[in-house]
Amino acid sequence: MTVEVASPQATEPEAGAAATADAQPDKAAVKARKQREAQARKEILAPVNGPLSLASLIVAIASICAVVPFLLIVSAARELLNDSVDTDRVWRLLLIAVIVLAVRALLQAAALTWSHTVDAGYQLTLRRLLADKLTRVPLGWFGERTSSDVKKYLHDDVDALHYLVAHARLDFVGGVTIPLVTLVYLFTVDWRLALVLLVPLVIYAVCMRTMMDEAGRARILAYNESEQRTREATVEFVDGIQVVRAFGRAGKAHREFQDAVDHQTESLRRFKMPYITVQSVSDAALSPVFVMLLVVLAGLIGVGADWIAPIDVLPFLLVGLGLGSSLMGLGYAGQALRTAGDAALRLAELMQTPELPTAAPTSDATAAVESGAADVAAGLVRFEGVSFGYRADHAVLRGVDLELAPGTITALVGPSGSGKSTLAKLLPRFYDVNAGRITIGGRDIRDFATSELYRTVGFVFQDVRLIRGSVRENLLLARPDADDAALERAARAAQIHDRILALPRGYDSEIGVDATLSGGEAQRLSIARTLLADTPVLVLDEATAFADPESEAAVQDALAALVAGRTVLVIAHRLHTIVGVDRILVLENGVLVEQGDHETLRAAGGLYRRLWDINEDALNVVLEGTR
Repeated sequence: MTVEVASPQATEPEAGAAATADAQPDKAAVKARKQREAQARKEILAPVNGPLSLASLIVAIASICAVVPFLLIVSAARELLNDSVDTDRVWRLLLIAVIVLAVRALLQAAALTWSHTVDAGYQLTLRRLLADKLTRVPLGWFGERTSSDVKKYLHDDVDALHYLVAHARLDFVGGVTIPLVTLVYLFTVDWRLALVLLVPLVIYAVCMRTMMDEAGRARILAYNESEQRTREATVEFVDGIQVVRAFGRAGKAHREFQDAVDHQTESLRRFKMPYITVQSVSDAALSPVFVMLLVVLAGLIGVGADWIAPIDVLPFLLVGLGLGSSLMGLGYAGQALRTAGDAALRLAELMQTPELPTAAPTSDATAAVESGAADVAAGLVRFEGVSFGYRADHAVLRGVDLELAPGTITALVGPSGSGKSTLAKLLPRFYDVNAGRITIGGRDIRDFATSELYRTVGFVFQDVRLIRGSVRENLLLARPDADDAALERAARAAQIHDRILALPRGYDSEIGVDATLSGGEAQRLSIARTLLADTPVLVLDEATAFADPESEAAVQDALAALVAGRTVLVIAHRLHTIVGVDRILVLENGVLVEQGDHETLRAAGGLYRRLWDINEDALNVVLEGTR
């Protein structure tokens, strides 16, 4: 199941913007990243190191078997050139060569089958580990990322490790063993001609070193970032095409998209142009024609100088021509290895993401006695000197002290950016406070086990999250054992029951397949899910923001009827929806500046009064427009 969320507006990566200039790459940063990638690859391969070592040994034997038939053919050729030919020996040599080739094919197939089996099991284990990890990271981590980002970790990055696990080591062993065995043999035939055969390998090594230097890696990173920028610009352009065309801004949007494409094209040019000549030289150096030319020229000189027999040139022509093919294969696999390295680094960083410390489940009574708070009401919520910031150098909330009593609705209001939603997300522990503490029933929420906390605190935020499943499955997330009657009661209270029945398969209709819900309908379904959970504490971030005008009052009435015995915190942007709540808290720049009921705060003439006047003016404008 995938999560349905709206993608945030894309922003241009800073590194991608920097890459457009001619600034020199930060060699220290590139080197540090290279070291981190190497360490990440090492950590990723650690669990499968043993099985892959066995597969590598099999590939090494298979690689030797790949060279042996050529040596047998050379021996057969020498026999054929003798004055007295032993045809039986020639046939035996050829038969052995065929058998060795068959053994090589079987060994190669066994090694690849084994490595792919190991890779399949490892990918399954890794996905489970990542999924388990994601159950322990702060919920705020998901709020900062789209479902596409999470899918990239669990699917794309794990898939990218396929080459690293199933092929990289085997290709390396084969790519090194075959040339090594070949050279050892050729040196026994004639060391001078073998030295000539090293020339293409030296040229190739120099070219590869040039292509894989720090500047080259910086260009690769810059291109990857420009590619990401183009993807984001494409999504933004497609998603927003109706709006920009409606306001006559299609040209501007197209230019922004075109700029991203042009930037990627330029990054690709910067990435590829320095490599074209070098790669052409390296490919030519290992090509059979070039190697044959070297061997023939050197052989003619050797035969003419009488320091090599003509028959001794044959092994170099048979075996030497394929000397560079395996090395060239390693070179072309470099991009897959780099992609796997990037994926390994991202996954390693994910596994190092700080987790919210969790406590072992304890009974409420035991916890209350241990904390000395047995006399505190079970649903009483307190913020005690709470400060929080997403970054160490910027505090969003500062010294917040407030109390939410059971059976009451408390509304939190304030200008945009004042910290309302942040404060609301601290209660269900999307993040941990930097200073102070939050308690429920006298217990610090950090002492709650995660499962216990979410049985205590329910929440509905503006960014509705529904799974790709049926309506029933979405509701049952709150209480898997709920029966149909309970589902219907929650849906009716949220004013979504009738809409569900109008769907093709009712409660069994699938979200995104035969159930297409508007923003308000999705919000009401989310409210129904939270009501079904029946938690003693509710956090509602403008829960009726997308509700239809005709259902907004009904939803408010339903929430008011369910408040008995519960603690409710409502984040309000439309002040007319919270005039009847028990208490209103006013935030400004992360500080609690006012609190009281609607009439008291309105008469005080402070920030709440200014916000109320703005709200009234906006409503009057809307009413005038409808007349």
